[in-house]
Amino acid sequence: MRKRKPKLRMIIPDPRYNDPMVTQFVNNLMWEGKKSTALTVFYDALDMVAGRTNQDEHALWKKALSNVMPQVEVRSRRIGGATFQIPTEIRAKRKVSIGMKWLIKYSRQRSGKGMAERLASEIIAASKGEGSAVKKKEDTHRMAESNRAFAHFKV
Repeated sequence: MRKRKPKLRMIIPDPRYNDPMVTQFVNNLMWEGKKSTALTVFYDALDMVAGRTNQDEHALWKKALSNVMPQVEVRSRRIGGATFQIPTEIRAKRKVSIGMKWLIKYSRQRSGKGMAERLASEIIAASKGEGSAVKKKEDTHRMAESNRAFAHFKV
């Protein structure tokens, strides 16, 4: 167990949208320390989103992220020789982090030419409430709902 909480690092906002959440997303998207490449991929994806939907791409990305963020998750807890899946609420920062990671993970698994195109497709799908990342969120919520009987075992 930790003795004290770690200091929160300040995330510098990105140059185009002046939003620290964009920087956090790009940091998760980054591969092998190539931040400028990740930034280019993200901006290209948002340009594609703007071209395909004729809407504000930043607002659409935020909507997609909010559609992907889970509210509850299940955690394994061993009680008396049996392992139970206990549904627990997720704190705000973890929600955002999980949502970003799912959006990136499922856009990487998508078919398409180039990461920017795949990311754009996943963002558009997630903003409509479709796509693999939204399905993952719904599956997580369904699992938490089915294990609601064990909620009294909370830590």
